[in-house]
Parts: sequence; C-alpha cells; structure tokens
Amino acid sequence: MSTEQHRYRLTVTWTGNRGSGTSSYRDYGRDHIIAAAGKPDIPGSSDLAFRGDAARWNPEDLLVASVSACHKLWYLHFCSVNAIVVERYEDAAEGVMVMDKDGGGRFTAIALKPKIWISSGDAELALKLHHDAHEKCFIANSVNFPIGCEAEILQA
Repeated sequence: MSTEQHRYRLTVTWTGNRGSGTSSYRDYGRDHIIAAAGKPDIPGSSDLAFRGDAARWNPEDLLVASVSACHKLWYLHFCSVNAIVVERYEDAAEGVMVMDKDGGGRFTAIALKPKIWISSGDAELALKLHHDAHEKCFIANSVNFPIGCEAEILQA
C-alpha cells in the first residue's frame, strides 16, 4: 500500500485588535481572515457564544461543513461510477459540541441529513452508497466522534 501525501497551506490572520490588543478578555475581537493562495478569503470569528461575530464563519461551522462537503464529494463520485444521475444534493448537517466545566469541549457527533434528487439509476443503490462515501471520507476518517447519515433519495 503506497502512501501519497497532500499538503494544505493557508494563513489565519487575526484582525480583532481594537487598539489595545488582548489587554482584557472583553477588549479584543475574535475576527480573523482565513486565506489561501488563489482562493477567496473566508471571514472568521468565534461563535457568538464565545464573544464572536455571528455573521462570520467559526471553527465549529467549518468542521461540520468539512464533514458534510467531504461526504458529498465521495457520494457524488460513487453515484457517477454506478450510473446514478444526481440532479440535486442538499445536506442539513448538524454538529453537537459539549462544553466541560473548565471551558474546554469537544464534538460528540455530527448528523448528516442529505436529500438527493436523482433522475436515473437505482434508488436503493443510491441510498447504500452513503455507506461507501462515509468509509472513504477523509474528514470522517480524521475525527474521533460518530458521524451519522440519514439520507433521503427523491426522484428529480
């Protein structure tokens, strides 16, 4: 078995200095910019619950989005090689994070709830391919909590 390595480089630049740095917990913003060469910037912050900006992406949003997007990409691949024509795919993904009394925390689960509209192919196989997508998903294979999938196959 060969191992192929891929590297992902980006920068995260804090933009929340309001003039006095981190002189106190309430005096600085949590805003940052996620940037990578050749890609649009992503405005980031912390969750509103942690003094962040609700209009910006937070790390928790991005983790759930990464799991959902990776699963979708593998799923579409498996559909394409199994003669299933997907016309539309929407996932209402949700992650659960629990906080410890000391302020730390962790994700305990992510639930994927994709609705997939197909115009041709075996609907039963289309449903089963979610298992294969989960098995191959790079992000799912990198986390230490369960990821469930409640898929619905619809006719386009």
